[in-house]
Amino acid sequence: MKYLDIRPLMKAYGIKPKKSLGQNFLVEPEGLRKVIEAADIKAVDQVLEIGAGLGSLTVLLAQLARSVVAVEIDREIIPALQQALEKYPNVEIVQGDILQQDPEILALDAGYLVVANIPYYISSAILRHLLTAKKKPARMILTVQKEVAERVCAAEGKHSLLSLSVQVFGNPRLAGIIPANSFLPAPEVDSAVLVIDLYPQPAIPEDDLDRFFSLAKAGFSQKRKTLRNSLSGGMRISTQEAEAVLGQAGLNPMLRAEALSLEAWGNLVKAFKALA
Repeated sequence: MKYLDIRPLMKAYGIKPKKSLGQNFLVEPEGLRKVIEAADIKAVDQVLEIGAGLGSLTVLLAQLARSVVAVEIDREIIPALQQALEKYPNVEIVQGDILQQDPEILALDAGYLVVANIPYYISSAILRHLLTAKKKPARMILTVQKEVAERVCAAEGKHSLLSLSVQVFGNPRLAGIIPANSFLPAPEVDSAVLVIDLYPQPAIPEDDLDRFFSLAKAGFSQKRKTLRNSLSGGMRISTQEAEAVLGQAGLNPMLRAEALSLEAWGNLVKAFKALA
């Protein structure tokens, strides 16, 4: 594969990474290779890239995929990105904020892939936006802060609201570590390649997802408290009602939210649904 050195482009266009946009361009070939290998792109695939930057990852995607939709929020670097991609007619550049973009409006095919080096500060927002979209990807391959990737992949007994919010939609795994010095400028911490293979249907039925998220948010709103107390406060019910519904779900009311498996949350959703 042909790798792109973006440094000459930065110099030619007078581009400096913007801290306000969380711009840390992935430039080292080894780091780029890890992302590409984890993506396992086939010639028939359509890829959505978020935060194309100056195209160091985009040109590799273009060499492998049938087509690439590259979304970039920074209007000022679009001319340099266009120059970097002028030899790749299978790339469509979209200037805009991915959080304001609907995958359906972007004309993405069913089963599209997301491959992206995303800004740390909006990692959770991007995950939520794509996982809850009407047209979801089949697989997501993202470079995120190593700590965030580890939290997303948390096992039973160590769950957080973030891990549950992802694992209800798909199976996450950590596919590699990318050292901070692989980026320009280097962030303060290492990154990880996070792969999420989405389920055909969420682990919690679609009609129950709102109730699931309400319960999970309530459960984790006061992490040090028992489920009986956190659900009582978060769902605005008495502790007696909370204890009763937990019992109906077969759960110990003295447990904390992090101890529950996704299956247990599903049972709790059913119990609260019956209560309503």
